[in-house]
Amino acid sequence: MTGNIGNMSRAVFLDRDGVVNEDGGYIYKREDFRFLNGIFDFCRAARARGYLLFIITNQAGIARGYFTEEDYRALTEWMLDKFAEQGIQIKKVYHCPYHPEHGVGRYKKDSFDRKPNPGMIFRAQREFNINLWSSVLIGDKDSDIN
Repeated sequence: MTGNIGNMSRAVFLDRDGVVNEDGGYIYKREDFRFLNGIFDFCRAARARGYLLFIITNQAGIARGYFTEEDYRALTEWMLDKFAEQGIQIKKVYHCPYHPEHGVGRYKKDSFDRKPNPGMIFRAQREFNINLWSSVLIGDKDSDIN
């Protein structure tokens, strides 16, 4: 960690599917992506209180070959544009495209980034000087944290 605790940022880490948008299973098309009611208001309130916003998401659909990383990136850029239109800055989106059992080819592997592992959170901590003790993770499933 760099700096002292007083110079560190607080963060809200949001799971994507089920927290930012309705979890319709392996979402990768704009027409299937539906923002959850209240997500923009929540994010504005968190930003007003000084929290940085991050999205951390497992993307087993990439691992399983249901869609490509380019499909995922295109949807993510569109999603970030929608947040920006609402006056909300998402600091960064982290994703894990791997699955230890159901992955295909190079995507079949265990990864420290795959939730419930903390890899994506630790990456944000290093990159943005995050104080994890004053930060929050919001998920919709127990598997996001254990």
